[in-house]
Order: sequence, then structure tokens, then C-alpha cells
Amino acid sequence: MRDSSTPLYGIAVVAGLVDLPEATLRLLETKGLLSPFRTDGGTRRYSEDDLTRLRRIADLREDGVNVEGIRRILDLQDENQELRDAGRE
Repeated sequence: MRDSSTPLYGIAVVAGLVDLPEATLRLLETKGLLSPFRTDGGTRRYSEDDLTRLRRIADLREDGVNVEGIRRILDLQDENQELRDAGRE
């Protein structure tokens, strides 16, 4: 069984799956909201985890949240998940 963090998808496929332009995906990466895996040749590869994050970003953008707000919300959500995971150990 594959792990949800396994990089599988190219940028064109992901753009179609999350209904965002490729340029937006690149911008989100430069803004530090996303860090797709890079192959030795520099090709971006996205995982299921990346798709989930992109969908969260798209939802926040639709709600009118700016890039800095999205960053803060995602950081808090990630921190909350880490705390939940640590509590299960």
C-alpha cells in the first residue's frame, strides 16, 4: 500500500485535479505554502498529502483569505495535528 506522502503526480495533473492553474501552483510554492518533491531533473511531483493541502488552500482563497492569512491558518492546523498525533503516542 502506498503512503499518502509518496510523490506521484506531475504539475499538469495536479492543476486539473484541484482546478488551479499551474502558475498558481508555482506561486504557492514560491510563497512557501507548498513544497512538492523535486526529481533529480527538477520536475515537481505532488503527493496525496499535497493535494489535500492544495484543496485547503483553494477553499481558503475562495473564502477571501490572503496568502499570509492562509499561511497562518495552515501553520496552526499543522501544529494542531502534530499535537493530536503526539497525544496518541
